[in-house]
Amino acid sequence: MRFSAIVAVMAALALPTGTLADDDDDDMKFGMAGILSSKNKQDLPPVILSAGMPLADAPWVLKSGTYYEFEIQGDGSQELALVGPEFFRAIWVDEIVVEGLEIRPLGVDSVEFDEAGEMEIGFVAIKPGSYYLKVPGSTGETQRLEITIK
Repeated sequence: MRFSAIVAVMAALALPTGTLADDDDDDMKFGMAGILSSKNKQDLPPVILSAGMPLADAPWVLKSGTYYEFEIQGDGSQELALVGPEFFRAIWVDEIVVEGLEIRPLGVDSVEFDEAGEMEIGFVAIKPGSYYLKVPGSTGETQRLEITIK
């Protein structure tokens, strides 16, 4: 009797989340949290990597727990990188997409463009604070993107 009760509980726990919950939202991914649902997703303006050009038009203000996607577009005018180790440690990177190839890293410190190209990064903002992405070795204000996670 006790064994069958344990088996019944284990079987119930093994069911998909949507089976146990009355969930009519087909966009729900990642259980009841809905953290990867389309309702929790926002697109950010692209970051432009071009010699002597600003990275972005304005600082980013992000909300902790929201899923964001942005593109980094390199025009190939110069070999350029973006660094922001503190920012990358304050987010959970879901994926980096380069030419249709999806990369799911455990962590990121920087990205670099040796030639023209584009990548898309999807992430969840986690840790509130002030961060940045910048071109390494640069001192100009336009070569730095200020980011605030609230």
